[in-house]
Amino acid sequence: MKSIFLLTSLVALFFTSSNSFGQQKGNYAVKIDSLLQATNPRNFNGVVFIQQNGKEKYSKAYGHGNFDKKTPLKISDRFSTMSIAKQITATLVLQEVEKGSIDLKTPIRKYLPDFKYTWADTVTVHHLLNNTSGLWSENMDKPLKFNPGAAFSYSNVGYYVAGLVLEKQSGKSFEELVTALFKKCKMNNSYYPNETASKNLTNGHTIKKDGGFQLNEQLSFDAHNFFGSHLIVTAPDLAKWNECLHGGKLLKPATYKMMTSYVITNTHQLFSETPIGYGYGLRINDKGSINEIGHTGFHPSEGFTAVNIYYPKTKTSVIVMENQANENFDIAYYFEQEIRKIARESELVK
Repeated sequence: MKSIFLLTSLVALFFTSSNSFGQQKGNYAVKIDSLLQATNPRNFNGVVFIQQNGKEKYSKAYGHGNFDKKTPLKISDRFSTMSIAKQITATLVLQEVEKGSIDLKTPIRKYLPDFKYTWADTVTVHHLLNNTSGLWSENMDKPLKFNPGAAFSYSNVGYYVAGLVLEKQSGKSFEELVTALFKKCKMNNSYYPNETASKNLTNGHTIKKDGGFQLNEQLSFDAHNFFGSHLIVTAPDLAKWNECLHGGKLLKPATYKMMTSYVITNTHQLFSETPIGYGYGLRINDKGSINEIGHTGFHPSEGFTAVNIYYPKTKTSVIVMENQANENFDIAYYFEQEIRKIARESELVK
């Protein structure tokens, strides 16, 4: 009788332990919920959206759309992409490459013959898209930092120039191109930031180093920033974008391979302490055990922080969008980094 009791207890203990292990492995939602309530080193204010193979796995809005009015955030609220816009512009450029209207390796002088800058004779669209042009981040008038292709230097103005080539060669405005692209991906709640659409953008907040905040009711961006720094999206729509782009609905396989390949590497605090690849508007982390493709967005003066990561093996999107940005860059991506870690340690991406 004692033997039967002991055997029964051992079996129960085994299944309890197995169940506990399974819960530990699959409790990414619990871990994220707990993380979002943290106040050190800073507070979280935004949305987290995880989707796998077209199915929602986690969705949470936390905090306020307006810090003064204490308006609760919703998962459907619209945020600025910040630099996540670069992959959208790059995709539109590559669609023109497929049509034969743009050659990636031809100097942009061919497309912008009246451009006053001499570097147009050597800088190509390829250099603009993978940030190896030598252009400064916000200034076209300065001499190039280095010979095109020689190194990596992040440049928002480089995407502005790529956008000029895109509009010239497509014969359409960036607004027309973005609107059609979003429609194709069924991103029904995302927009080019024209005057009407911008009214629906949630407020951004600049978190000062002293702990105070500045409410930004209107962004200072204008149209030349939109190519690489600002489009209006919801987190669920950004997951639809990932499905479209990485699911082969926007580019031919060979073109997509060009976009997600790289000839240059660079470090980014969110992804790795060691350099990872930079393709066309995408960071490519393919040297570890888990492949990931993504990009961040951050602009403290406008008050937005974001990351969009895609895991090809399991077709998983991990998206974090905050309507706040911290002037203390050391903690600016804290929650984005921690949510990425939780996702990578879970069964979501294995």
